[in-house]
Amino acid sequence: MRNILRYQILVGCLLASGCNLLPDIAHQPTLHNPFPQLSKVAVAPFFNQSSESTADGRRVALAYYNELQLVPGFEVTPIEVTEQAIRSSHNQLASPADARLLAQMLGVDAIVIGAITDYTPYYPPRLGMKVEWYAANPNFHPIPPGYGLPWGTPEERDIPAPLVFEAEFALAKAQLATQTPPYQKAPGDRPPDNPANNLPDKPAATHGSAQVAGGPSAALPGPIVQPSSGQPPVACLPPGPGLPPDWPDARGLIPPPPSCRPPLGRPVDSPVLSHTRTYNAHDMDFTESLASYYFFRDDARMGGWQAYLQRSDDFIRFCCHRHISEMLSARGGAGETRVVWRWPTIR
Repeated sequence: MRNILRYQILVGCLLASGCNLLPDIAHQPTLHNPFPQLSKVAVAPFFNQSSESTADGRRVALAYYNELQLVPGFEVTPIEVTEQAIRSSHNQLASPADARLLAQMLGVDAIVIGAITDYTPYYPPRLGMKVEWYAANPNFHPIPPGYGLPWGTPEERDIPAPLVFEAEFALAKAQLATQTPPYQKAPGDRPPDNPANNLPDKPAATHGSAQVAGGPSAALPGPIVQPSSGQPPVACLPPGPGLPPDWPDARGLIPPPPSCRPPLGRPVDSPVLSHTRTYNAHDMDFTESLASYYFFRDDARMGGWQAYLQRSDDFIRFCCHRHISEMLSARGGAGETRVVWRWPTIR
């Protein structure tokens, strides 16, 4: 009876003091490297393709490096080592072959080539990034959005709607590309030469067995089709009745089981991973994600997450964090959320 009375008194004290004595419970998203064959990565200084002359490509590359290094499964070469290799080899990174040569020289699995497409440091800040990963092994084919997600399983209903849309949109574009008649562009339609556009367009189509960096022998069952629009390719399976031979099939997004021997290599020039986004502080989804990012960081500075929009370094780093998270999550890199209990500072 006495224990029950003590319990009632304790509960009454907690209710009287409000929620100040109770912890905040939050669910922290987790991320990991879904491609064991792309574990060692180097990041080259970004190119500035924006109209803002103060945009520093090395600054953005350093932020990208720091955020990528935090993802379990990645070993990232320091920026200084990458820069030294670029200077010593006089590599201009003017083509996919140059990017692959740099990756082989550094002894990494992939090299990250990025460009700043839009930037303004003034409130509300804005940053656009186009990032392409080129594998040192030319036989690694592009990995489309949706590859490695639990399609066809009970867990498919848990795939976030934005990832479903991105995968279906990429598949639809690849399918429609097989039904679009080609045409000859007039000379006036060609974009002017721009040295900032260092990497050329990807080839219109690549046929053969696609070897992606998803496991020990992750070969997609059929040719990879690269649509002329430059969108990520999607694996093709043997066509059904009335379908063209290069028709992309959604079943190619499911990794096949291991084979007895490695598949035949078919080199391509396309990046193995590609992701382009623009982040704007006016976007409510962006600010909500920033608030969550700040909550799980031990940042003793004043101002809360709103101050990140005033400090360019913090804003750029969060944009890199979100860019990496979106790119990997769309390809099976999102793990289970972690429950975090945070007690109030005054108890």
